[in-house]
Amino acid sequence: MSVDTEVRQRLGVDLPPPVDKSNAQQISTEAFDLPSRDASSNNTKLRQDIPTTEDEDIEGLPSHPSGIIVTDEAPTPNPYMKYVDILLGGLSPRWRNYVIRGVFSAVMLAIFSKIISMGPLVVSLLVLIIQIKCFQEIINIGYIVYKSHNLPWFRTLSWYFLFTSNYYFYGESLIHYFGFMMNKNNFLQPFVSYHRLISFLLYTAGFVGFVVSLKKTYYLKQFTLFAYTHITLLILVTASHQMIQNICEGMIWFLFPVSIIIANDIMAYMFGFFYGRTPLTKLSPKKTWEGFIGGGLSTLVFGFIFAGILCRYQFFVCPLDYDEEKMMISTECKPLPLFQLSTYAMPKPFSFLKRTMQLYPFQLHSILLSLFASCIGPFGGFFASGFKRAFRIKDFADTIPGHGGFVDRFDCQIIMALFTNVWISTFARVASPNKIVQQVLALSDENKEEFLRLLKNYLKH
Repeated sequence: MSVDTEVRQRLGVDLPPPVDKSNAQQISTEAFDLPSRDASSNNTKLRQDIPTTEDEDIEGLPSHPSGIIVTDEAPTPNPYMKYVDILLGGLSPRWRNYVIRGVFSAVMLAIFSKIISMGPLVVSLLVLIIQIKCFQEIINIGYIVYKSHNLPWFRTLSWYFLFTSNYYFYGESLIHYFGFMMNKNNFLQPFVSYHRLISFLLYTAGFVGFVVSLKKTYYLKQFTLFAYTHITLLILVTASHQMIQNICEGMIWFLFPVSIIIANDIMAYMFGFFYGRTPLTKLSPKKTWEGFIGGGLSTLVFGFIFAGILCRYQFFVCPLDYDEEKMMISTECKPLPLFQLSTYAMPKPFSFLKRTMQLYPFQLHSILLSLFASCIGPFGGFFASGFKRAFRIKDFADTIPGHGGFVDRFDCQIIMALFTNVWISTFARVASPNKIVQQVLALSDENKEEFLRLLKNYLKH
């Protein structure tokens, strides 16, 4: 007597007879009338006919060798959040998040204001630190999801490529703005002359290191993370480099775009919190049309007023320059016409009130910059939300209570920094006589004579 027959007799239940394993596949295909050769296409059709949840529509993530799915891992709790829970334990989750987000937003704004007052070099250092933290958060997600702990040298190579990228981009900016001063220093002169060659050789060394580290069992995983790392570098390093360039053109080109993105985010959150009813996008279920429109209109008003305030101070409008007499970075200059008061005729519908008005030309630029920050800037956040949903995570990290990680807080700043740099190059950048003189002085004696000859011939005409 077989074991399963004995079990049926003891239970007293007329169970169906066991299925012959050799005919299991044939029985299953006949029961559903699905030919085995068309199994894949028919299974796809069946999945389309069955209603699915939103999470089921997302492809599965890689898993541990043991088969445990990544999303089953328990997140590491934030150690200082337990104190926040004690203080705000009586509030509902909605208001609790509102209070936490508001308090830490105020703290971040206070710290940011203090750093701005310390000058452009400190602000540039802040940008570099934020870039490194964002890179760490994004790259760690790849390490966890693709289980790269056993991959040889990959974490080291990722950080090496970040160093190489920063060396190239930041070096380009320093040479462009301070090349003359660096050429005077015998120690720095070779780094200026051979900067691009050194950068290329550094990257080539990393490339060779990656190829040498390839391991037969992990080819696909290694190349996936190689591409993942380079896409992260492309987005973060390029954006931070553009921010540094914007700072060099004048602090206003950094502070104003950052501020209108912050204003848009705060006001969109406020309008959405109190009046939000209509969902905006499935990527961010909490975002609403009411918040999007209210935040956009508030940003336009704030940007126009804030631009007029910043234009009054040379500290914000003067491009970064090195004063050889004072041996320090100078933030004093004669403001460009863009930052000087000009008289404009009032539009016809309002001309009966006042025929003319005085504005800073930059305030007109601020309207278009604010419009971009309101309409396109949030898509940086939607992009980050799509990334998080793809990897089944709520936030990139829990570094900032109520906000998540650095990427969660600065995702919209990336696309805004790129747009601002393009805007400067297209509409605002003018030739600086001081920089031209510095470039001429960096030439060899023969090239200086040739430059003077060409300049005299040009002035004669």
